[in-house]
Amino acid sequence: MQMRRMMLLGVLLVAGAVGISAGHGTQSQPNVAEIEKVRDNLFMIKGGGGNTAAFITARRGVILVDTKNPGWGPAIMDKVRSVTDQPVWCIINTHTHADHVGSNDFFPASVEVVAHENAKASMLKMKEFEGEKAQFLPDQTYTSKMTVLPGDADRVELYHFGAGHTNGDTIVVFPALRVAHTGDLFARPATPGIDVSNGGSGVAYPETIRRATVAIQGVDTVIPGHTPTTTTWSAFVEFGEFNAAFLSAVQEAINAGKTVDEAVSGLKLPEKFKEYGMQGAKDNVTNIYNELKAK
Repeated sequence: MQMRRMMLLGVLLVAGAVGISAGHGTQSQPNVAEIEKVRDNLFMIKGGGGNTAAFITARRGVILVDTKNPGWGPAIMDKVRSVTDQPVWCIINTHTHADHVGSNDFFPASVEVVAHENAKASMLKMKEFEGEKAQFLPDQTYTSKMTVLPGDADRVELYHFGAGHTNGDTIVVFPALRVAHTGDLFARPATPGIDVSNGGSGVAYPETIRRATVAIQGVDTVIPGHTPTTTTWSAFVEFGEFNAAFLSAVQEAINAGKTVDEAVSGLKLPEKFKEYGMQGAKDNVTNIYNELKAK
């Protein structure tokens, strides 16, 4: 009997060890971000959703622009800690989507959160901010322009010029550094995402960007919403021209009585845009058709 008990105990121990080993083997790896220096006190943190900017101010600590998907807060802070021991005191959300606001709840509730008023209205509907997580919604909102740290050498300017990706898109400008973070108003050189459920507009998009390029001066470098490298302000200007050409081509197709599919198949844009990604072309043509028909 004692021998059988010892054999049974041995089997249980082996089974337990296998279970523990299997458990460790299936554990998900921690999220790991990458960091790129943009200026001495400004960094772009990549991976896990939209690009995060970390701006180290002289007087207050770190301002973050966007917080990526849910669960990426530790990865963001790991990279922040690699360049400064200053605390995060402010988060700016460029718009409502979860891959840009999803880790707001990782940071202390005392951190000041800022966004456009329409972005907050959309965030109120998100599961990421239900119940107790409502405390991580924006504390401050604005309508057309707002300055963080006014009068300070590290001031940050927030601008909204109208509907585009959503109806609450913010462009964040670091004037002293000549850098702007465009969020997903300019995510990459490609057909943009147009979230009509959150007020996005393919018809307004070109004019919104045109207003931005006229009003914002002195910017050389752009942190786009998703491209894993910085780009230039002239690339943002060209992106506005791309959207204007796209809208014009769709309007011509509508005037010619073409269907959405016919408009997409016959879409011709200037040669200068040949490298632009067109994966979202049909969605955007459909949105523009629907928007113009509703007027």
